[in-house]
This record gives sequence, C-alpha cells and structure tokens, in this order.
Amino acid sequence: MRVLTGIQPSGDLHIGNYFGSIKHMVEAQEKSETFMFIANYHAMTTVNEGERLSKLTMQCATDFLALGIDPQKSTFWVQSDVKEVLELYWILSSFTPMGLLERAHGYKDKVAKGIAANHSLFSYPVLMAADILLFGSEVVPVGKDQIQHVEIARDIAIKFNNQYGDILTIPEFRVQEEVATVLGIDGQKMSKSYKNVVNIFADEKSQLKTIKKIVTENAPLEEPKEHETCNVYNMAKLFLEGNNLKALQDRYKRGGEGHGHFKIYLAEVMWEYFREYREKREYFEAHQDEVREILNIGAAKAKKAAMPSIEKIREATGIRY
Repeated sequence: MRVLTGIQPSGDLHIGNYFGSIKHMVEAQEKSETFMFIANYHAMTTVNEGERLSKLTMQCATDFLALGIDPQKSTFWVQSDVKEVLELYWILSSFTPMGLLERAHGYKDKVAKGIAANHSLFSYPVLMAADILLFGSEVVPVGKDQIQHVEIARDIAIKFNNQYGDILTIPEFRVQEEVATVLGIDGQKMSKSYKNVVNIFADEKSQLKTIKKIVTENAPLEEPKEHETCNVYNMAKLFLEGNNLKALQDRYKRGGEGHGHFKIYLAEVMWEYFREYREKREYFEAHQDEVREILNIGAAKAKKAAMPSIEKIREATGIRY
C-alpha cells in the first residue's frame, strides 16, 4: 500500500502536526510504502520571503528526521525538487470545475481569517491533487479539515480517467478519529494560522509559558473539575495512556487542584515525551549537509516513482508528440 502525506514548512512544528500526521507516518513506515514531502510550493500561499521559506524548509526537514522519519524506509523529499508536480497541476486544472474549488472549505476559512485571496490559495486543492495523483498514492492520512481536499483529488482523477482511461489511482483518505483534530490553547483546531500552537522544539521555559496560556474555565480550587471538556486534559491525553491517564482523571475528580497545577503537569509530561527527539534534532541541526544529501536522494527516488504516471499522462493528453 502506498501512503502519502505532506506538511508545509510555514513555521515551527507543533504537537498538532505530530499527532495529526507525523506520528502516523512514522508508524506507517514499518508496514507501508510511505511517501512524505515538504510542501514548500503550498507554503508560498502564506510565506512570501524567499530567504525565510528556504530556512523553514531546512528546519522542517531537520525536525522530520528528528521525529523519526527514516529515509531508508520512506521516500522523503522537498516538493519543489520534483517539477513534474507542477506539470500535472496544470494538466489537472483542465479537469477541475470552478464550482468544485469555490466550494472548498479551506479557501473560505483562510480568507475569513485574513489570508489574502489569490489564485494560488484558490487553486491549492489542484496542486494537492497533483501531489497525491503523481505518485499513485492509495492512502492519504489527513485531519478532518483536509478530507474535502482528498475528495476533490478523487473527483478530478475520476474526470481525467473518464477522458483517458484508468491512468490515475483513485486515492482514499484515512482519518485517525481519536486525534483527527488536535485542539490548540484556545480550544480551536491547532494551527499556525490561528496562533494557538504548542511548538515541539521550543525551549522549556517558552513551552511552559505557552501552556500556561491554555484557556480554561474558572472554578474554585477545592471543587472537582470536568476533565472531558478541559483543554488542558485534552492536550495531556495525547501523551498519556493506561494508569497514567486514569490518574490524571482522578486528580480532576478529587478537586483540591487548580488548572494551573494541571498545566504544569502537562508541561512536564510533554517535555519528557520529546526528550529523545530533541537530542536527535541537535545532531541533525549540527549536520545540515547530511540533511541536504538525504533530501537529494529522496527527490531522486520520488522522481523515479513519478515517471511511470507522468509518462502515461503525457502520452494520453498529447503533451508528448
């Protein structure tokens, strides 16, 4: 089974990125053919400075490797290093009805949040479809907010196949229901766009400062507290299981502690959880030439994997003559 996912290098990685996508891709490496790319073309919808995008791309690669992406088990590359994705993006545009894009929730949500409305933001789902379809991806792990984009890719692929035959693989989305949407410090979906994230590799002091900003209800210290609706608990349960999770639930039920105590506990649990990953990141940060070489090898593997599909597409559409 071929599994594909991508992530934008638009800022520091946060725990929503990790639990919503990266953790599952690390696990998938053991049982699937995994393709994972840094979506720097997509990032251009929000990152306009060239030097910053370049820096963020290397930062993202360093972080991914630290968090367990294994270039021996996965194909790991930077989106812009395989130019065929732009060729397919243009071809697929001819099979994309305007109404399909006008109904895209992601575009509407981002514009509503103040992101400039432009063609790249509007046609984002077509480029995402090219990312998916170029490599014959069978499964695309996504959060709930990205399901529609995979459905758009399916619609475009079906229209293309109706015209030229069964050339494109029709992908399926996969959502991990328990962590499909990781909530941020304000209770909304965790997103860099909403400025409500907890960064994985922030220093300990900064991380605690962010966690202390988690929105909670006002309740007297001595009273029991509802854990299921608490933003602190819902973040902490990502890191806990079994007896440790039950112990936290019991602390909420007993009372005698405020949300500030739970925030400090969350910070301690999170810091320990990512300790090994911080150490790996320090290594890759000090060996950036090694990171670049890994990306170059990954791009060559991705290009090789893309060629059978793009050659069939060129022949079918008449691009090759």
